[in-house]
Amino acid sequence: MNTTPRPALVTQRGARRLPRLPLLLLCAAYVLPGLVGRDPWRSADLAAFGQMIAIAEGRTTWWAPQLGGVAADTALLPHWLGAAFIAATSPWLEPDFAARLPFAALLALTLALAWYTTFHLARTEAAQPVPFAFGGEAEPVDYARAMADGAVLALMATLGLLQLGHETTPELAQLAAMALFTYGLAAAPFRGWQPRAAVLAALPLLAGSGAPALALAVGAGGFVACHFSRLERVRRFAPWVVAALLAAAALAWVMGSWQWRVRLPGSTDLPGIARQWLWFLWPAWPLALWTLWRWRRQLTHRHLSVPLVTLLGALGANLAMGGSDRALMLGLPALAVLAAFALPTLKRSASAAIDWFSMCFFTASALFVWLMYVAMHTGAPAKPAANIAKLAEGFEPHFSIVALLLAAAGTLAWLWLLRWRTGRHREALWKSLVLPAGGVALTWLLLMTLWLPLLDYARSPRAWVERVAPLVPAGGCIAAPGLAPAAVAALEHFGRWRVDARAGAAAGTDCPRLLLVVRDRGAVAAPPGWTLLAEVQRPAERGEWTLVYGR
Repeated sequence: MNTTPRPALVTQRGARRLPRLPLLLLCAAYVLPGLVGRDPWRSADLAAFGQMIAIAEGRTTWWAPQLGGVAADTALLPHWLGAAFIAATSPWLEPDFAARLPFAALLALTLALAWYTTFHLARTEAAQPVPFAFGGEAEPVDYARAMADGAVLALMATLGLLQLGHETTPELAQLAAMALFTYGLAAAPFRGWQPRAAVLAALPLLAGSGAPALALAVGAGGFVACHFSRLERVRRFAPWVVAALLAAAALAWVMGSWQWRVRLPGSTDLPGIARQWLWFLWPAWPLALWTLWRWRRQLTHRHLSVPLVTLLGALGANLAMGGSDRALMLGLPALAVLAAFALPTLKRSASAAIDWFSMCFFTASALFVWLMYVAMHTGAPAKPAANIAKLAEGFEPHFSIVALLLAAAGTLAWLWLLRWRTGRHREALWKSLVLPAGGVALTWLLLMTLWLPLLDYARSPRAWVERVAPLVPAGGCIAAPGLAPAAVAALEHFGRWRVDARAGAAAGTDCPRLLLVVRDRGAVAAPPGWTLLAEVQRPAERGEWTLVYGR
């Protein structure tokens, strides 16, 4: 029997769940925009896609993939997943769309796992609200459902997940694996084979997706949490965590996933990392801190210790990797779970402050997106239109009635949500997170409809490849020593050229063209035997030049 005072006071009316249809529509508005109508974007998204399509088209091997003759990322499982979808759906689906499908499913799975994790943790005795003297307190299952709804809203509201969660990168598979492991620990007292299967799959998936050290770290933390649990059934779960640890280590060794990526931050980096945490984890981090304070007497209980295992692992990886935002993203599901437990203890003034900030901020963001959209298509207001023309030189706006209708529907839904929230809906636990989650979903929907042609023009490599194309023979070869993997992927996929990116390729290749990407074009002399043909710039990139040489 738990005798530690609990801070939660929740009535049965307060424990009502969020209606399923609005919740599912909100999740769809968060997950689906951006799936169609765009190319892979620069940097990690494009590099991962380039490796996937190279595997699917047989231009490199499945076990030791390469880009431009250079060994690629060792996170094999996510790249195999994307390559398998491309190969299975070709030629019916575009390769980039096919590659996004499993990663969109992983994002949806992460949201679902956050719900079930919170549901099981909120059912534990120490997490339950205080019973009233004359009854009327929330029923345990109803309370757990309301808390789980709040966790999903908190996860969608977190700013750091917005862009990174919609890419086709190995980190999204790592995110789902972290959420799956947290679910396995949370469900251990309530389910039979499901939590065992979850941890046995989660840690090897995490290791095979490029994070073996993190898999061992959170696995060790999970073992400690289980071994010292007050519940006998949870203590019996510890050997399964050990088995998952051994499987993860073995899989990482077989796949060659072990890499030393530690870059401890110096004193000058710590303020930057602190600022990163402030915005990346917003608005979940203030709620999580409030949870740890209000539930401080229950820190060793499962509803706090289980999410802390994976959250601390992600925060440690972020610090060890010098402030990697992709490592920090892996702690977001656990942070959302902690944020949910702040809801039954939140004061009305704090809830009102969250509502007012969300209403003002996201309404202003939506107005800004609409204003720039109008300026793009009409030229008025003149100054925003001139800024767009300056930043995206050569961009021609494309009108889409479907995009306009979707954006209008999302905006009307936001206005309805504002009206609903300002009505008499003070009881529901999850009420404080409806506007933050809805505002993030609205912003993403507007960007992926109204602004999608502009963003795709600025961030897609297609226009850059089109500028290079007249200088390179069709189907030919390009020597590009040291070229970034994303740029190699762009040249191979969009240009259909063979790229040699190995060091020293300029001297030891029979390719008719040499390509160098530089920041200071005046400091680069033509390599021996090569003549400069042209200088090419990416759209919306002023400080970078692509130098194309011929023999």
